Amino acid sequence: MPSLFSSFFLIIAIIESVMGLLGNGTILAVSSTSCIRSKVLSSYDVIMIFLSLSRFFLQFWMMLDCFFNLFCQPSYYKENLFVIFKTAFIFLNSSSFWFAAWLSVFYCIKVASFTQSFFIRLKQRISNLIPWMLIISSVFSFATSVPFFWDSYSTHNNFTTPLTMTNSSERIATRKTNLFFLILLYNVGIALPSIMFIFSSTLLIRSLWRHTRQMKNNATGFRDPSLEAHIGAIKSIFSFLLLYIINFIALILIVSDAFTPLSIEEVICVVVVAACPAGHSMFLIWSNPKFRELPSSILHHINCCVRARCS
Repeated sequence: MPSLFSSFFLIIAIIESVMGLLGNGTILAVSSTSCIRSKVLSSYDVIMIFLSLSRFFLQFWMMLDCFFNLFCQPSYYKENLFVIFKTAFIFLNSSSFWFAAWLSVFYCIKVASFTQSFFIRLKQRISNLIPWMLIISSVFSFATSVPFFWDSYSTHNNFTTPLTMTNSSERIATRKTNLFFLILLYNVGIALPSIMFIFSSTLLIRSLWRHTRQMKNNATGFRDPSLEAHIGAIKSIFSFLLLYIINFIALILIVSDAFTPLSIEEVICVVVVAACPAGHSMFLIWSNPKFRELPSSILHHINCCVRARCS
């Protein structure tokens, strides 16, 4: 059973997952509705649908995982549920990393002002490339997560049978070797989108910062809404970048089995991994008026209902 301190952090992770479910559910609903109304699949809406859908299932999966660890731990490990949960967790996290990277690339290509011919051609073709890139990323994420299922399943079966001390040592050594290659495979799987995300975000921040400096030099002394919008965009992108890097480090620590199960260090990493996608979704809702309309209308409807009942 987890300690009291670990249980406290697992409850925090569940709360964060619920917030992530609400945030990503809002983005998914608004993006899907926008595609249905316009009858046109815009690249931005398609990316947001893939990203919010993967994170919606990721947060739901993490909430279930924390719940089972809190209340059903014996059956969780006895019935091989942890094998399924771990594999699905790895797949959904990898997909989320890829989709977030494509969102950053899309922002960079559409917003950044680069005059190189490569960027100009890419800006013209990005709308046609995005759907294929999302599908290929999903397949790649699935391919890098399946080996974790077979390794975890075989390891669990091997350790449930009685062994001599020699065979046990050999199997532990084999387990460490397999784990090393699996971690290496997964690192490659999420290192590629991470490099893409960091590179595109850095280029976008550089372009916006250069444009902001030009606007400051040409400012007349009055408050410029466009200048404030650029500064706000730089802060948002930097926040996305920081969340992405923190999430990457915590995820690597969890997957690599760096800590003992349900230790304080591991549950803190779980809290971080649950908080980053939820925080990113809240940033996206806050920075996009289209996403803010749905929560605002729901709150307005609730207030109207409460006032009608009280009157």
